[in-house]
Amino acid sequence: MGLYLALVHFPVYNKKRETIASAITTLNIHDISRVARTYGAKAFFVVTPLEDQKDLVEKIKRHWTQGFGASYNADRKEALKLVRLVDSIRRVTEEIEDTERKEPILIATDASKGIGKGISFEKARELLRGDKPICICFGTAWGLHSSVLEESDYVLEPICGPTEYNHLSVRSAASIIVDRLVAG
Repeated sequence: MGLYLALVHFPVYNKKRETIASAITTLNIHDISRVARTYGAKAFFVVTPLEDQKDLVEKIKRHWTQGFGASYNADRKEALKLVRLVDSIRRVTEEIEDTERKEPILIATDASKGIGKGISFEKARELLRGDKPICICFGTAWGLHSSVLEESDYVLEPICGPTEYNHLSVRSAASIIVDRLVAG
């Protein structure tokens, strides 16, 4: 299985629908890397062009893979070893292609309904069983920028619960989506 995950901090939207680079949330790094490790993803990319945010991710990763945290919690070390820090989604694609020798299929996530390039969980599972690597791109802040959705090969159908409320944290959404794709 050639599964990769990417947490995109740029380009994303803020509440006013302005294009921004969002701040790193340390819980997202911890929790999504653990999802990646649990479900067999080959890497978890964190996408940000901001130097101070890169420094924060590197500090977290170093603590849990080389520092006191590495001996304190070996399970966390295993998960954080999957984190790769990149500037752009283009770099995500290039790194996957360098590793796999195949161009990856990019599947963006979006909580909205009716986005073009839509793909069901069932169809995404079929792609995951195929011979091309798959990268699931998760947005932070108020969601992935339209340019990311346009550049992606597909946009995954939204997670729908039994109510009209649909505003999950990205780490919750990542957990649900990866479980539906891999274990579903």
